[in-house]
Amino acid sequence: MTVTKNQPREFQIGEITSPVIDRIEAIAKNVPGWSPVDQLYTLFNLAYLTTDVRGDIVEIGSWCGRSTAVLGMAARMIGNTKVHSIDLFPEKNDWKQNKDGSYSLEVELDGVKYRGYQDQNVWREPFEKDIAPIYAKYNSVLEVFNETLSRYDLRNFVIPFRGDSQHFGASVGIDFRCKLAFIDGDHSYDAVCLDIRNVQKFMAAGGWICFDDAFSSYDGVNRAIKDCVINNPAFDMGRQMTRKFFVARKKREG
Repeated sequence: MTVTKNQPREFQIGEITSPVIDRIEAIAKNVPGWSPVDQLYTLFNLAYLTTDVRGDIVEIGSWCGRSTAVLGMAARMIGNTKVHSIDLFPEKNDWKQNKDGSYSLEVELDGVKYRGYQDQNVWREPFEKDIAPIYAKYNSVLEVFNETLSRYDLRNFVIPFRGDSQHFGASVGIDFRCKLAFIDGDHSYDAVCLDIRNVQKFMAAGGWICFDDAFSSYDGVNRAIKDCVINNPAFDMGRQMTRKFFVARKKREG
């Protein structure tokens, strides 16, 4: 068959007409993580519909790249958009077992110590079920994350950053803008508040801020959203979209 100049090739048509939900379900099945399919689908739609908003996508808390792959897929479809994935990407030896059997982590990067799961530790059963199997195969979560990017052909659309939101903010220029921020890092109240303040500095008007584990079982996340987003006049359109996924919009100017 001869393909004319204005006729799209078959693989392009197939990519456009294949259901996005099928790809998202495949990602949820193959990439370790805790984000459910309904949340991932909502996150994708929100990201995909930000084509008229200036900026990139920022993700705080990436783990093995489940939500990253969904955001990266949206970025690839949008074009001219990158996903900046901020995570400590802990290695096997960064985890320590506490006296009560739970686990916490401490990561040292460039002489700076970052601590995680201090206020709300990871209990032994979920650690052994969901986290230990990863370190049985890999030394670092970053290895799994990069493997995820390669599997879904997203390495050109996702930029990993090993650190926290404060150091990421210091690393980008003053002209950096974010059209969507997905916050799923440390779930303590102070940490979530800090993440919100850090991303609000460079959020574009009309951009979206999103939260995992919102109004479910994490009091720190709930209080931070209420204090820093719901009661913040800079945001509107606040809404719980799925069982544990809250979104709000940075108010448009004018």
